[in-house]
Amino acid sequence: MAGDSAKEKSSLKKYIVVLFLVFVAGIVFAGLFNTGLSATNEMEFCTSCHSMKIPFEEYKETIHYRNTSGVRATCADCHVPKEFGPKIVAKILAYKDVLHEFLGTIDTPEKYEQHRWDMASRVWAKMKANDSRECRSCHTYEQMDLSEQSRSARARHGRAEDDGDTCIDCHKGISHEEPDEPEEEEG
Repeated sequence: MAGDSAKEKSSLKKYIVVLFLVFVAGIVFAGLFNTGLSATNEMEFCTSCHSMKIPFEEYKETIHYRNTSGVRATCADCHVPKEFGPKIVAKILAYKDVLHEFLGTIDTPEKYEQHRWDMASRVWAKMKANDSRECRSCHTYEQMDLSEQSRSARARHGRAEDDGDTCIDCHKGISHEEPDEPEEEEG
């Protein structure tokens, strides 16, 4: 009987050690995962790909890069959701960007221009579908001081809120050059 009690204590100790190790491994994994997510949201990471040099140069000429308030919206602020679930989905879907970097799909200004409309249209459709979620992490109708806006902007923002329009409905090309819509091919 005494042997059974010693076995039970030894078994309980092993169980506690295993639980502790799993707990520590979980903390380490969560820390490394969070570090990885944070690192891939840095502007230096986003613009390290050769194909992102063109949009980066365009972005540097916008109010999102340099403005009187000194606040800068980075790539991730506009292209990566803040909420965990949508962020993970966006990170997984970013595989296509890495793939096309390796394939050289947009590695020259000419190739980039050739694909600009399709790339922009996909981003605009995503923003329309999610009610410009990333824009709204900084810009909200409630926080706008309409009295400080031009008469035209004041009227449009007032109507947009009433009509349920979203930021991208009017603000295409705010951070990157807006592409010309391709002409439809006759056929």
